[in-house]
Amino acid sequence: MRTVWNLEMHELIGLECEVADSTNPLQKGISGIIVDETYHTLVIRTHKGDKRIQKRGAKFKIKVDDRTKMVYGSKIEYRPHERTKKLVWRRKRW
Repeated sequence: MRTVWNLEMHELIGLECEVADSTNPLQKGISGIIVDETYHTLVIRTHKGDKRIQKRGAKFKIKVDDRTKMVYGSKIEYRPHERTKKLVWRRKRW
């Protein structure tokens, strides 16, 4: 079950997202639904079309269950299916 506490370990596709900060100033404020995720990028569907945002150097506000969490792109810079395995393993070691 996805919650704000374990968001980095789950799939992000289908969640509402806003780019809170980015190394590219033109990407700040982009908001919409995450429709795809790759190793280095998130694709966000906005009312103007799909926007591809690089994870590294960006901060995302992601909404889950009427709560918002700030997620650093560098912390989720894995392939989606690998991230779930790697972060669970790391959490067990903490």
